Amino acid sequence: MNTAATGRPLPTNIPDYLEHLRRSLAGADPALIQDALYDAEEYLRSELTENPDKSEADVIAQVASSYGAPDEVADIYRDTEVKVQTALRAPPPRKHRSLFGKFFGVIAEPRTYAALFYMLLSLATGIFYFTWVVTGLSLSLGLGILIIGIPFVILFFGSVRMLSLLEGRIVEVMRGERMPRRPLYGTRGKPLIARIGELFSDPRSWTTLVYMLLMLPLGILYFTLAVTLLSISLSFVAAPILVMLGIGEVNTNFDGLGIFGFVDGMSNVPFGGPLMLLMLFVLGVVLLFATLHLARGIGYMHGHLAKHLLVKTAQYA
Repeated sequence: MNTAATGRPLPTNIPDYLEHLRRSLAGADPALIQDALYDAEEYLRSELTENPDKSEADVIAQVASSYGAPDEVADIYRDTEVKVQTALRAPPPRKHRSLFGKFFGVIAEPRTYAALFYMLLSLATGIFYFTWVVTGLSLSLGLGILIIGIPFVILFFGSVRMLSLLEGRIVEVMRGERMPRRPLYGTRGKPLIARIGELFSDPRSWTTLVYMLLMLPLGILYFTLAVTLLSISLSFVAAPILVMLGIGEVNTNFDGLGIFGFVDGMSNVPFGGPLMLLMLFVLGVVLLFATLHLARGIGYMHGHLAKHLLVKTAQYA
């Protein structure tokens, strides 16, 4: 019996090899497990194709010395993941002990701006995902009674999986949350009917649909919060500066209260002179930094939502 360097017997077929690899990666990030399983199956099946005269057991034994046994491959992926994440991770922000430093230190963190940009981008992606899913489901139900409906439904669910992979890459780049970089593994060696059945029986196919439908209301919420809070805070900060530059003016024609108005007359905000302008500036700065903290919080929560709905959690028997 062929054995690995660890003394354990080698699997005799590809499904067993993948299952052993999955068990060896227990506790690792689900996205890492998906990528490792996909790479392993891709490599093993390519070797099997190049050696048609050999059995799966012989091929696995042959590649164990180069690609590695499941335990060895798992260790390699864990070590590589640590190195890659260390290299890609942005420099850690300076730690602030005081509440003042923690509040204003958010401006120096790159993830803050990535989260803010994702909030602005989410409206466009949310509209696209929602439209794609609603149109696809509607056509699938409408064409279901026809022969052409079956391949259409299969192609639609396949496209949803590809879009989930794209969204995962966006989330990982913007939020730093580890997402799959390879498609889902484990269906290429099975009969076509079984592969189609798994496409519909896999819970991730349906949770991905839920995620894409949720992206429309979430995108509207994220975009509205980002645009509204940024507009208000930046307007408050800019108002006193514009007055000092002579672009705006202060008058007292509103029941004795000071009125700030841009010279084009499009905006009138009540003030009470220089002191109120200073207070408005301070309020704008505080609101701006609070918006940045809110963006980071939303980005953190959305990253976990995407991880929960888009990544298949490994199951261990």
